[in-house]
Amino acid sequence: MAKFVLAGRADCPYYAKAELLADYLQENLPDFRIYKITQHPHDWEEWLKDLCEKNKWSHKNSPIIWRELLDRGGKGMLLGGYNDFLEHAQLYYGVTSSMRTDLMKAIAQENMGTHIENELKKEALKDLIDPLQVWITSASAPACCSLIPLLTSGEVFGRRTEISLSLFDSKEAEETLRSLATETLNLVSPVLRGVSVCTRVEEAFCQARVVVVLDDPTDEEVYSLEDCLRSRVPLCRLYGYLLERNAHPCVRVVVGGKTFVNLKAALLARYAPAVARNIVAVALGVEGQAKAVLARKLRTTSSCIKDVIIWGNISGNSYVDLRKAKIYRYESAIWGPPDFSRPVLSLVFDSEWINKEFVESLKELTATGKQFGGMLAAHSIATTLRYWYHGSPPGEIVSLGVLSEGQFGIPEGIVFSMPVKFENGTWVALTDLEDTEITEHLMTRMTSDLIQEKLVALGDLINFQPRQSVSEHKADTQDLTQEEEKGPAPPDVDYSDLTPKTDSEKPLSEEPIHDSEGKTVEQ
Repeated sequence: MAKFVLAGRADCPYYAKAELLADYLQENLPDFRIYKITQHPHDWEEWLKDLCEKNKWSHKNSPIIWRELLDRGGKGMLLGGYNDFLEHAQLYYGVTSSMRTDLMKAIAQENMGTHIENELKKEALKDLIDPLQVWITSASAPACCSLIPLLTSGEVFGRRTEISLSLFDSKEAEETLRSLATETLNLVSPVLRGVSVCTRVEEAFCQARVVVVLDDPTDEEVYSLEDCLRSRVPLCRLYGYLLERNAHPCVRVVVGGKTFVNLKAALLARYAPAVARNIVAVALGVEGQAKAVLARKLRTTSSCIKDVIIWGNISGNSYVDLRKAKIYRYESAIWGPPDFSRPVLSLVFDSEWINKEFVESLKELTATGKQFGGMLAAHSIATTLRYWYHGSPPGEIVSLGVLSEGQFGIPEGIVFSMPVKFENGTWVALTDLEDTEITEHLMTRMTSDLIQEKLVALGDLINFQPRQSVSEHKADTQDLTQEEEKGPAPPDVDYSDLTPKTDSEKPLSEEPIHDSEGKTVEQ
């Protein structure tokens, strides 16, 4: 049996003429078979060069025809171009082609359109087949152990979406990462295609569609808050560079944890401006803590409380807004169907508890990181991703730290937690909510801290000055609730328990980027 391969540029008239002749021979000769390959004009020369180098052929034009000899245990035998194929057909089969030039061009145009259509179908099919590339930074952190089962359960990205998980950390953590990868494979998740370990900085985020940024280990001591802030810059600059160089153009970046979450997201957005809108900070952990405190007070479950809004600095000076908060399935004199709700503030009759105990409880949790372990961080990250891919519950308010574009009067350029909803694969700030205005004094206090954090981190400000003392803050809390019924105001932050890594280098934008071995990475 004669097996021929016909390859050429999709828009080549001579390919079209050879194709018509080959089709005629295949239809009329029982032992003649033809396999056709088309390449886009932009890809043809490189494809032809690679083919000829592989087979040690010499050919420069379109089309190229060769005979397969695999049934005889040999490689393909080059026949040549269009004229060679025409001569071969006439000599061996007594068949020739008399196609007119205008018809050749018309068929070539049709071939080009068909080629483009087939390529689009292949890309669509590829998206369905290829696994979703998910990267986790600082994968040796405790939160990663709780996060992996959630990501591989099929609930976050969908049961029909296969994922490939990449665990990224320093060289010193490689043994831990490999143990974690083995344990992940032992989960036998139906959506998990594979797990890989990465300790080479230059390979990080390759084709990443999702990047989860966890808290870095805090083994080294620092001597001031300013050092804490400045130490965040080098790593965020490196991650930003790698995101723009290696990741997918539509990569989604989720920053979680309990220390400087807003700042890290803002720095990543600064150093990866092409994907800045797809970089978010997770606020659901703080939101969950507030709901749990309220649920204990009201003797209900925290899942029955909805629409608690977290404004401002997620891991710092935030404002827990209860004005829109509702409670469902609450046992009281008033009862209704499952979708019946009541305002939370109307059920908490103890205003002193709201102004003091509630605020102090959240202040302690935020300042010390107590009760914000790996489980809560992992659940908050996984829930945020699930909402991002499948949409948040209809009508429900979600808190999310996003790069401000001036919404709610927030200064641009800082990452600020605000009320949003997820729909159609993106987030939308709920700027049309009624009765959610923030007083100028309260907004200034929250934005001032975030702006100062960023300026200190970048070296544009030497010292961080808290906007307000604790005593002043408590007075403001009472005034805000009594006069404007705004709900509990934000707690101040005590940074004394935070001991992030230090970095001796000056965090200026012109500094070189270094890989895990200390070598300079070209930008």
